[in-house]
Amino acid sequence: MKVLMVSLGCDKNRVDAEMMLGTLAARGFEITEKEEEADIAIVNSCCFIGDAKKESINTIFEMAQLKETAQLKLLVVTGCLGVRYKDEILKEIPEIDAVVGISAEEKIADVLEKALKGDKISLHEDLSRNPEWQADRKLVTGSVSAYLKIAEGCDKNCTYCVIPSVRGHFRSYPMEKLVEQARKMADNGVKELILVAQETTLYGVDLYGEKSLHRLMKALCEIEGIHWIRLLYAYPEEIYDELLEVMATEPKICHYIDMPIQHASDHILKKMNRRTDRASILDTVKRVREAMPDVVLRTTLLTGFPGETEEDVEDLKRFIHEAAFDRLGVFAYSREEDTPAASFKDQVPQREKTKRRNALMAGQQTISAENGQRRIGSLMETIIEGYLPEEGVYVGRTYGDAPDVDGYVFIESDREWMSGDFLTVRITDAFEYDLQGVPENEFTE
Repeated sequence: MKVLMVSLGCDKNRVDAEMMLGTLAARGFEITEKEEEADIAIVNSCCFIGDAKKESINTIFEMAQLKETAQLKLLVVTGCLGVRYKDEILKEIPEIDAVVGISAEEKIADVLEKALKGDKISLHEDLSRNPEWQADRKLVTGSVSAYLKIAEGCDKNCTYCVIPSVRGHFRSYPMEKLVEQARKMADNGVKELILVAQETTLYGVDLYGEKSLHRLMKALCEIEGIHWIRLLYAYPEEIYDELLEVMATEPKICHYIDMPIQHASDHILKKMNRRTDRASILDTVKRVREAMPDVVLRTTLLTGFPGETEEDVEDLKRFIHEAAFDRLGVFAYSREEDTPAASFKDQVPQREKTKRRNALMAGQQTISAENGQRRIGSLMETIIEGYLPEEGVYVGRTYGDAPDVDGYVFIESDREWMSGDFLTVRITDAFEYDLQGVPENEFTE
């Protein structure tokens, strides 16, 4: 049987998809990327915000049509949408043969075998149990960079977010299991590990009684073949001194932190149930930059939250220039059912949310352009990701660029490079978000 996996949403979902694919391959299922030859389609869904939910539902309907136009025998839904709407989804979309909850994905092969016999299945297990599922992952990101999910769930309970109800409370993966998984990925050619969780900075508090991310990162640095280790989703109020010390001193760890803050107005942060305030965020930014002067900081903001005023937006614009994050994304608030914020008064109209988002991003563009200009003339280690034959340039990323969300370096070179090669590049030009350069040993004035 040939299985097609369509994974939507975040990089945590992508890890789950790779684990399921590895589990299925070990049980004799064949993996395909071609819709027309698939016997089984799995939609690994997302429902974090309205747009993600809509994309998941549309994809499910697209796959359902393959039951009529192709050889598809089974349609299976996994991921967050299947958990959030587990009581409705089989009833509303009868083409679905099975729904597998996040906590039950390790049983995906058993589910498919039962569904092939004609059973309709909805399998969901306890979201509070400790995660230990391990499989020889089938990487969908290629063999150069891969995500390592170090924890499940979240305990923050932000008023706009459905994650705690969908993925459960915060649970760390055992350190030895993560090191083992990372070592296998390195053996398969992975050179960049990207650590992810709903919140990475709390890693280990449930298993070891204290924050242990610094210990995990130190252990991962010992794995031969891993060249870069990158940290995403570090909440500012949880960043601690031992973590900064390890990041500053271990050469394999990229001086890069994704630090989601969502807002900078104290009264909006309070309404969001965030555990910090404007002054504390600025203090954390200062501490991080003191520990690593060359650090690249990324953040995300949420605008249009209920009760946000024009004054709040102006305050946020000032904050953007004061904090001067190197990378910054802005999202319009999505009113999600079953969250406290959905019932808040003073909901902001969609058109106004979009207007505010565009204004905030315009402010960040100026900062990004200035940062890029400062890079001209510098030498930066770069990982090659591919080649654009029509442009005649290689595409790479620096330590300051995470895959899919940040910029690229376009490299002119007469040599032949392979994906995964690291080289030192002289930056010769800069654009709004991307850079241009040549290998150091090919540079001429």
